[in-house]
Amino acid sequence: MPKMKTKSSAKKRFKVTANGHVKAGQAGKRHGMIKRSNKFLRNARGTTTLSAPDAKIVKSMMPYAR
Repeated sequence: MPKMKTKSSAKKRFKVTANGHVKAGQAGKRHGMIKRSNKFLRNARGTTTLSAPDAKIVKSMMPYAR
């Protein structure tokens, strides 16, 4: 069997941790910051782990991520 390909869009946006969780950047900070609260902007810094249903979708696009 040939090797399976990883989706390029997924490998650029997500990382899989050693425990198998999927890490992704926080959403909602590209534009429109003036209408967002300071609390939202603070909480949207850095990265977050995806929920189990979302992680399952991402892992299907990255067959060799453990």
